[in-house]
Amino acid sequence: MAGIHITDIEAAINYWRQRQPSPDGVTLPAPLRALAEVYALLIHYGEEEADEHTMPRAAWQAWKAWYDTTPDTPCIAICSTNQGDAVCKGCGRTHEEVTRWPAMSPGEKRAVWRRILREGDALRFTVYAERAVERRAAAVSAEPAGQPPAPSRP
Repeated sequence: MAGIHITDIEAAINYWRQRQPSPDGVTLPAPLRALAEVYALLIHYGEEEADEHTMPRAAWQAWKAWYDTTPDTPCIAICSTNQGDAVCKGCGRTHEEVTRWPAMSPGEKRAVWRRILREGDALRFTVYAERAVERRAAAVSAEPAGQPPAPSRP
């Protein structure tokens, strides 16, 4: 069973809350309503995952719209599985996960993402994560104080 974790349902709900806020604070737009029903059932039954293949179509489509905004692969182009490592030092996926990735369903991919995020010991989350933070900080400090960034040209 490919499961969609409750935290992904929450992320999709928040995505849709920003895109289609309630017009009156009570009424939910269709994508939010569909996701809220799945979320409520997970809470009611004490479950952490919804089955990707039996989820109501409207809820799955709303979740998939959020999923499509996330990075597809954790790969950072430093693959050690092709050098014989059972787990890639760059992204944290197993050799089997790297090999099967193109054929995995969205739910299966998100399960791998959850595991590698939880472990957090691959280079993607250590050395390279620190460099990304440093680059963002340098870009912010390079902007003149009190002035918005210059508009980009198409």
